[in-house]
Amino acid sequence: MNFFKIKTSWSNAEFIILKLCIASAYILVGTYFHDFFYNYFIPVLVVFGITVIWSVYLWIRKMRE
Repeated sequence: MNFFKIKTSWSNAEFIILKLCIASAYILVGTYFHDFFYNYFIPVLVVFGITVIWSVYLWIRKMRE
């Protein structure tokens, strides 16, 4: 598969979106195991959804360049 062989370069600003996406995914997993994050489930879910779409868009755009 050529999909895994494609090289891309990312700027530091683009890594912020990817890291925020990953961090919000970890917090979403943590909401099922700890009551502290339970109150923040909806805002974290919204942040995760936006950053996942943004990260995938950036990745696909960079692969096409």
